[in-house]
Amino acid sequence: MIIEIGSLWTPAHRAIESNDADELARLLDSGIDPNEECYGMTLLAHAVDYEADTAIQADRDMGVTLIAILLAYGASPQIPGSGGKTPMDFAADYQHVLAERLLSRFIL
Repeated sequence: MIIEIGSLWTPAHRAIESNDADELARLLDSGIDPNEECYGMTLLAHAVDYEADTAIQADRDMGVTLIAILLAYGASPQIPGSGGKTPMDFAADYQHVLAERLLSRFIL
């Protein structure tokens, strides 16, 4: 039996991986921790990774919709996942300039 990692993600991480901004907002509004971690990445780091990687694969501009939703619900850009990388690290690695600018507004 093969189990895909995506099937073991939390509902909020699945919403990110499905690019479902409305579901992500609903989950956060219901009380999901905006700094939740799964498989070594916080929700915010996952959103940066997802929005950058999918844009690169589709040869389109990188967006910040999921990132903005998470920040609006209090996700911290300074919390690293268990892998040690912060959301800003992911943004810098991908050269995701919009994400870097947005995240920097929430760093105290």
